[in-house]
Amino acid sequence: MAKSIAQEFKKGLWDEIPPFNLVLGLCPVLAVTKTIAGGIGMGLATTFVLVCSNLLVSLLRKVIPPKVRIACFIIIIATFVTIVKFALEAYAYDLYNELGMFIPLIVVNCVVLGRSEAFAYKNKFAPSIADGLGIGLGFTLSLGAIGAVREILGTGNLTFNILGQFKYEATEIFGSSFEPFTFLIEAPGAFVCVGLLLCLMNIVGKK
Repeated sequence: MAKSIAQEFKKGLWDEIPPFNLVLGLCPVLAVTKTIAGGIGMGLATTFVLVCSNLLVSLLRKVIPPKVRIACFIIIIATFVTIVKFALEAYAYDLYNELGMFIPLIVVNCVVLGRSEAFAYKNKFAPSIADGLGIGLGFTLSLGAIGAVREILGTGNLTFNILGQFKYEATEIFGSSFEPFTFLIEAPGAFVCVGLLLCLMNIVGKK
């Protein structure tokens, strides 16, 4: 059982990492990864919702009628999204403003709803928690990596405001003549960034 739980956790960090290998949740990838803070903030919010909703769906899986399971999943997910929204508004207002309307849209995020349907509804609570935590942390790492690339190359700076004030000038690596690739902070740039990182993952995976 312990090995199985560990495997369920680890799969989300590479084998089924969204949005690369598990091609879900592309909407926030395009919208909130202009900065690393936005990417990690959305990832952590999604992780909380994933773990909590997976746990509750798993505990109630024998009670929820199959014909209305999707509606029940959405109600459960919406409850935890509301908690996240109020918590961010109260304790991380700058991040709350940056994420904006994409916080309530976690309710219909394919990653969260998909794990409830494909995994939590069919498994016990311990593997479901491991699945939600692994997928959520993998999603957080993905959004953080995309946000870091887009922010550094697209603006020439790296500002991290979740755990304190940190600002890094990309010119320290690329030199004073560095000109930001502003294309990367636009929506098409997010697709390009995802494609390049996926290509890198495939190269590393084959090796």
